[in-house]
Amino acid sequence: MKRMLLFLFPLLAVFSSCGKKEAAPPATPAPTNITLTAVVNPDKSGNVNFTAAANNATTYEFDFGNGIYQTVPSGVVLYRYPASGTYTVNVLAKNSGGSISKSVVIIVIVEQSLIWSDEFNQNGAPDPAKWGYDLGAGGWGNQELQYYTNRSENAVVSNGTLKINAIRENYSGSIFTSARLLTKDKFAFKYGKVEVRAKVPAGVGTWAAAWMLGSDNATVGWPACGELDIMEHLGRELNKIYATLHYPGRSGGSADGNSRMITNASTEFHVYSVDWTAAYIRIYVDDLLIHSVTNTTAIPFNHNFFIILNLAMGGNFGGPVDPAVTGGTLEVDYVRVYQ
Repeated sequence: MKRMLLFLFPLLAVFSSCGKKEAAPPATPAPTNITLTAVVNPDKSGNVNFTAAANNATTYEFDFGNGIYQTVPSGVVLYRYPASGTYTVNVLAKNSGGSISKSVVIIVIVEQSLIWSDEFNQNGAPDPAKWGYDLGAGGWGNQELQYYTNRSENAVVSNGTLKINAIRENYSGSIFTSARLLTKDKFAFKYGKVEVRAKVPAGVGTWAAAWMLGSDNATVGWPACGELDIMEHLGRELNKIYATLHYPGRSGGSADGNSRMITNASTEFHVYSVDWTAAYIRIYVDDLLIHSVTNTTAIPFNHNFFIILNLAMGGNFGGPVDPAVTGGTLEVDYVRVYQ
């Protein structure tokens, strides 16, 4: 009996040692002592060098103050602001144990450079290296009355301006001809400023437009590609300038837009422009704001777009054409794109 007890004591010792719990590993300390520096490039390019550092941090999440966010494991990043402004930049230093944040206010001045233009100084046909044509009737679902051609009668450069001429004539089953010029497959861009200096026609039933369309329109269709109307003018609403965005949920009659009355739209040149960034889209006439939209990843205005100039007759938006109207001219002095 004594021998059995002696034998049990070692076994109990073994079981006892196996039942002990291992000590939990020490918790990861949260980041501390965060610093954030910002160096604005003096060349007015919009480039800013950011350096964030913190004890124990494994990654850094930057909020650049304009709706753009970026995760940067090193804490060192170069970001280019597309527009001038005062921005509050916040960085969150993180690890599995927690986080710590730091903010800095910066002032950025951006001077944009001209990246593309047509001054329409060469008499004759519009520059084929810059412009192509949409051809056909009906206005692609808008029930318009014109047939778009590439004839010199409908689109010509003379005396320093482009003239897009709508003409009342029988042509391939349509009662008007006109032209629709576009930079598709020749020039497209993402973000920047576009200026179109133009004079619009006054005849009731004319529908002049300077606008942009997403370059992926052939694959995703409209309005998923996005449409940005810099200027639309209807002869039946003389001097009323429309600025509009079309995209899923806000297209056609429910589009996202506004209008502004000006003077002498058909007798004097005016500058129609859009300031387009990752944070906003703002449309102007003569530097007067017509419409502003917050740009987000939820709407399709963060990819390449191309430019379109056209003059339609009648249609869903243009309305009935006055029988006395024999046509009209959209005259364009220049188109300029800055980034």
